[in-house]
Amino acid sequence: MSTELTRKVERTLEMVDRVNRSLDERGGEVRAQRRRERQRVNRALGRRLATVGVAVGVISVITIIVGLLQPIGILGFLAAVGVAIGIAALLFFWPGENATPTVPKDVGNAEMVQRFDSFLYKTRRALPAPAQTVVDGISAQLGTLKATLERVDPLDPDAQDARRLMSVHLPGLVERYVHVPPAYRGEPDVEGLTVDQRLVEGLGAAKSALGEVSERLAKRDMDAFQTQGRFIQSRYGEPGSPA
Repeated sequence: MSTELTRKVERTLEMVDRVNRSLDERGGEVRAQRRRERQRVNRALGRRLATVGVAVGVISVITIIVGLLQPIGILGFLAAVGVAIGIAALLFFWPGENATPTVPKDVGNAEMVQRFDSFLYKTRRALPAPAQTVVDGISAQLGTLKATLERVDPLDPDAQDARRLMSVHLPGLVERYVHVPPAYRGEPDVEGLTVDQRLVEGLGAAKSALGEVSERLAKRDMDAFQTQGRFIQSRYGEPGSPA
């Protein structure tokens, strides 16, 4: 009887934990991540529909031109329709950029931030709760980081640091964590830390590094603004006014 009661209590606690997790994910940063991901999916769908429309339009124009030069008959018309439908289906159902969570290395700074945000959203559920909290903090920083990075050359040293973190180091950390069997994630290593704790530490270090890059880039903009303001004041200010 005691064992059965214990099992009921455990099931109740698990259900409460699931409900609390669901309520937490309806608001805050997770809700913002979901909204941004939905916007990215809608934009990708719009681009795909536009590509399908262009392909069908090209086939229609070619069919009309051929029909003007030489009658194609009903069979030719049906063949053209079949080709258009086949190409449209191929373009529409071809796996796109959101097929697997990844962060490509050969895109611009702003696009990389968006892909990285999508990666965090898609892999978040595979991580333990403490790591999810850190991931939410990283995602909250990405708006400011994107605003500064999109004006910086990809070869800029600070941009390179951020790009390596977003496309190589942090995705690699998450990928290696997922490959560890769940039964071994709670075992301490030689330093007394579990795999889950190492993950939280690594994510925290990445969060701090991205925050430092964003701060340095913002500081550059502030310095440039102040320099420009001092120049205008010294060049066009009234005599006797403070420079």
